[in-house]
Amino acid sequence: MSDVQHFIDANVPMYAAGAEHPLKEPCLAILRSIASGQLAAVTDVEVCQEIVHRYTVLGERQQALHVARLFIEVVPEVLPIEKQDLLLSLEMHERYPVLTARDSLHAAVMHNNDIRLIISADRHFDEVDGIERIDPGGPWGNAP
Repeated sequence: MSDVQHFIDANVPMYAAGAEHPLKEPCLAILRSIASGQLAAVTDVEVCQEIVHRYTVLGERQQALHVARLFIEVVPEVLPIEKQDLLLSLEMHERYPVLTARDSLHAAVMHNNDIRLIISADRHFDEVDGIERIDPGGPWGNAP
């Protein structure tokens, strides 16, 4: 197993738990690799909140709880959001207009925890200095 941490974005567990989609199987494989210890991974509390929020808005409260609970069982570490993360996220939100508020926060948490790799379908992370996005549909298994 590589010791290099991969930040897991919300779309990975959501595609894995969702309906048929080209990213469903690759996202399931990513989560299996994390669960088996082959892929070092972290996420943050905002990713979990994002999962719960999205399913709840769709009227799927039980699915929200189910997916979030399974995700935090699989990912060994869920990083907190600290004041320094919030402050940096505001700077990043200003610097990178392509980022959503949540993704600015994820990028700040990554930066403040020296994590440079993110597995995400969100291409706007490609614009952020110091972050390398790994597309879940691509050859993620060959990531550094």
